[in-house]
Amino acid sequence: MRVLRLGRRPYLEIEQAMRAFTATRGADTDDELWLVEHEPVFTQGIAGRDAHVLASGDIPVLRTDRGGQVTYHGPGQVVAYPLVDLRRRGYFVKEYVFRLEQAALDVLAGYGVSGHRVRSAPGVYVRQGDPFGHALLEPDATDPLRGLAKIAALGVKVSRHCAYHGLAFNVAMDLEPFTRIDPCGYKGLVTTDLRALGVAASWDDAAARLAGALAQRLGGGAATVR
Repeated sequence: MRVLRLGRRPYLEIEQAMRAFTATRGADTDDELWLVEHEPVFTQGIAGRDAHVLASGDIPVLRTDRGGQVTYHGPGQVVAYPLVDLRRRGYFVKEYVFRLEQAALDVLAGYGVSGHRVRSAPGVYVRQGDPFGHALLEPDATDPLRGLAKIAALGVKVSRHCAYHGLAFNVAMDLEPFTRIDPCGYKGLVTTDLRALGVAASWDDAAARLAGALAQRLGGGAATVR
């Protein structure tokens, strides 16, 4: 898997490039992983509801063809776009999403943070009151997200068995824009990042760790960085 570190880029430019790459790739095209830091933007999934955007203010809202509801991208967030041929790797979409989540969990564990999955709410979460604790998560039956904060969000699109879009991992952001939306369609969901948890990590370090974890979890072996 080739890893391209693309720096800070506008969202629309990268989305258009992902679509073009996927539309023109062939059976022998190498898989790639793009690492990006976006300018501030809210993005809506293909079935995203406008009601989940509460007050966008001066931040643009863009429609996209990924799954899921609205989320925010901005400086201090590592956005990883694996452009992978799922059929060649032998994954169905459910397993692919599981592997993306596991890569984020691996990175958190490397920083000493305990991450969690929540059934029916894709992404990775931490306990607000105990992000470093190791107790098993026992979700509230009436509100599975109670007491949790989201630190990594997922949204994927598959075309001709090839996946694009991917995973956003919060490192050291301005978290205020998340209060302008219902993150991922969940009213009142708290969003956090490593800095808010007391973990000092640079964008470059988190990006390198995430690239390594994705390469391992997606079965691509070592990543070649460009």
